[in-house]
Amino acid sequence: MTHRPNRTLQVAGLARVEGEGALHVRTVDGEVDRVELNIYEPPRFFEAFLRGRDFREPPDITARICGICPVAYQMSACLALEDACGVEVGGQLRALRQLLYCGEWISSHALHIYLLHAPDFLGFSDGIAMATEHRALVERGLALKKAGNSIMDLIGGRAIHPVNVRVGGFYRVPTAEELRPLAETLRHALDNALETVRWVAGFDFPDINAPHDLMALRDTEGYPLDRGRPHVSTGLSFPANEFGVHVVEHQVAHSTALHARLDDRLFLVGPLARYSLNSGRLSPVAAQAAADAGLHSVCRNPFRSIVVRAVEVVYAVDEALRIIAEYERPAEPCVEVTPRAAVGHGITEAPRGLLYHRYELAADGKILSADIVPPTSQNQSAIEDDVTHVVRSYQHLDDHALQSLCEQTIRNYDPCVSCSAHFLDFTRERA
Repeated sequence: MTHRPNRTLQVAGLARVEGEGALHVRTVDGEVDRVELNIYEPPRFFEAFLRGRDFREPPDITARICGICPVAYQMSACLALEDACGVEVGGQLRALRQLLYCGEWISSHALHIYLLHAPDFLGFSDGIAMATEHRALVERGLALKKAGNSIMDLIGGRAIHPVNVRVGGFYRVPTAEELRPLAETLRHALDNALETVRWVAGFDFPDINAPHDLMALRDTEGYPLDRGRPHVSTGLSFPANEFGVHVVEHQVAHSTALHARLDDRLFLVGPLARYSLNSGRLSPVAAQAAADAGLHSVCRNPFRSIVVRAVEVVYAVDEALRIIAEYERPAEPCVEVTPRAAVGHGITEAPRGLLYHRYELAADGKILSADIVPPTSQNQSAIEDDVTHVVRSYQHLDDHALQSLCEQTIRNYDPCVSCSAHFLDFTRERA
């Protein structure tokens, strides 16, 4: 088509992303003048109504922030509150927490890969349309998601908003016998996960690399999940209690959601960051799957994040099988946690990236203040920058094609704006 230097694009109703919002893109004289990811959902005030609550309540309350990754909110909340109270949960109780988190990774990643992201690469409007021609593929994705849900149901009490998690551990822990049927389910899931990696590795990917700093947890060993220190691709590393020093949120006029910068720089959290900073810590089966898929030790192409997520599903299934094989039921379902006047910090790796909680407690255990920084808010500025690069590189496309590519660029990050079904309006303005 003829190059048009002045354009404005407005997308209305981007499906397959959690939440509601809008994207406004404007080019003037061939240059990208404005890219705004406009999130217009009303504030939800979780941090405000946590104030005055008992310190044992946040795991149940914050789980309601998201129906896709409630375990992430529960685990970050527990770590922060236990940190404030001077308690560390280890041994088999921590292993059960990791198992529960594996279930969430499997379920969330399978949902994103098969129903939210793969349709972009295969030319379908949604997963239902894709199922009309690729029923077996969608059924494989649903079987993977069901395997993850089975873990959350058994360990957490139910698959959505688990009720068995508490500060200090669990209300009840399973027996080894109860976990054995789950292992059989996961052995089948591992085959499906490996097939998923092979499948998505064959997609066509635009040749675009994100230049931003990458940040993810890194533990003393293993791939990051429920524990570790934030590490940055620049070499920076800091403890959880310095998160607020380095990551600063700010309000933008076009969005009700906060943006964030890492030491005043754009940065990314999530699968690309986790993999690029920890690829050498994958389990052998996951590492082999990554190599077979053509992934190098660092991956900065956001469109290939679907491959990284598939590799993380392999890791989560393999890790869940390891935990079950080594499991011995702890004598008590939790450790005793006594409140004290203190501030605690907790960070875990939600499927979409690093999730930070901070709580200030009074001596009687009442919450004086709460701060929650989800991965999507950390990624928003970088997502806008990615869309800028895409528009700049693909201005030769017509409005419909460019709109689709911009939508896919945002879906690369599986942004979780809220728990609703639609997210984006898109406008393209010619000055």
